[in-house]
Amino acid sequence: MAFKSTRKWIVLIVVILSFVSLLVHLFIARFSPVELVQYDSMAGSEDHFVSISRRHTIRNEKPPKLIKPPQSMQPYTIRNEKPPKLIKPLQSMQPYAYSRSSYRGSAEHVNKYEVFHDRHIFQEDYEEMKRSFKIYVYPHRRDDPFANVLLPVDSKPGGNYASEGYFKMALSKSRFVTEDPNKADLFFLPFSIARLRHDPRVSVGGIPEFVRDYISNVRRKYPYWNRTGGADHFYVACHSIGRSAMEKATEVKLNAIQIVCSSSYFVGSYISHKDACLPQIWPREGDPPNLLSSNRTKLAFFAGAMNSPVRKQLVQVWRNDSEIFVHHGRLKTPYADELLGSKFCLHAKGFEVNTARIADSLYYGCVPVILANYYDLPFIDILNWKSFSVVVATQDIPLLKKILRGISSDEYLRLQRNVLKVRKHFLWHPSPRDYDAFYMVMYELWLRRSLLRVPFSVLKNW
Repeated sequence: MAFKSTRKWIVLIVVILSFVSLLVHLFIARFSPVELVQYDSMAGSEDHFVSISRRHTIRNEKPPKLIKPPQSMQPYTIRNEKPPKLIKPLQSMQPYAYSRSSYRGSAEHVNKYEVFHDRHIFQEDYEEMKRSFKIYVYPHRRDDPFANVLLPVDSKPGGNYASEGYFKMALSKSRFVTEDPNKADLFFLPFSIARLRHDPRVSVGGIPEFVRDYISNVRRKYPYWNRTGGADHFYVACHSIGRSAMEKATEVKLNAIQIVCSSSYFVGSYISHKDACLPQIWPREGDPPNLLSSNRTKLAFFAGAMNSPVRKQLVQVWRNDSEIFVHHGRLKTPYADELLGSKFCLHAKGFEVNTARIADSLYYGCVPVILANYYDLPFIDILNWKSFSVVVATQDIPLLKKILRGISSDEYLRLQRNVLKVRKHFLWHPSPRDYDAFYMVMYELWLRRSLLRVPFSVLKNW
């Protein structure tokens, strides 16, 4: 009996100690500053997405918030005539329509002085695009009440936002347009944001309602939108008000391809792996005089309105400098002469990251200096911007002279030679020319065309 009694006491003591131990562990877990680490099979996937995304942005200051593609979005893959030999498992696929990291090659493979990430891949794909790429443009009559915003303009586009008009005009005259939607890779939504804002029936405030009603009409009249949720549709807009044009057309913002000038990662409507940057170009014809023989005596030049903190800081720091010339207000000398007389031309964001200054500097043979954080540069999928431009973090504006003077003469000559090589990609023509801005935008679209399609016959049986 004594033995049994002792055993009961031992069991009771063990239970009490176990309970006390549990309380201690709970107390430590609750108040300890050390967080528990749990293994997750998806760990690192988000970091992987961010690391890919950052290869295509201007990396300064705080990193942008990760924009995850919504579940309703269709996968964006590359459409090939022949099936690929190897199909990767879904878990290992890149989050881009066309893996831009693999397109660019490894750091060892890419020559920092080469203007293309991979010239051979680009050339091969470019020729295939010209042979096979087809666009279906939603038709509209000449007597349509909104023909002025849906059809190409009759006159030559002009001004800061001419890119939008030039694209539509060039597309209408190109070999890419098909009247057979069954042959189309993408569908063009031809409304013009720039012209809508001047239409007294719509104006700026009514653009979201117009786009919502337009998409509703397209969805009702045609079967093409419904089979992909708009994932194989696109529109083109250069004016900055385009960023709010899709506020009441969520499917367009999330699913359709947006070719826009306002390509900031801080704009919620821009999704970098789906959308693309349209270059903002002030239209010019021919070459400027004295392009090669210009005497570039100034280190750097900027002129513009003081409509952003970046520009205000730039002027405040360098307004009295003898090598970096920054101006606000009206210039006393011709703008073209200032660009032709400067080694570097500064691109500083205003209300938006996009301005025509990058294209201006390239046109006049001046090496562009980018002072705007976190946005896709035009044709970032194709061109190696490090080979013909300089990127400076906005927080390093006080170090601007040190950075630019630290570029050797040989390095500068390489940058300028490459500027002259890429100029042709930033020019619009009423009739498209090989490798001009129109064909480069078409190539960006070609990279984003979708493979996943629901046959029309299936849709009819629903």
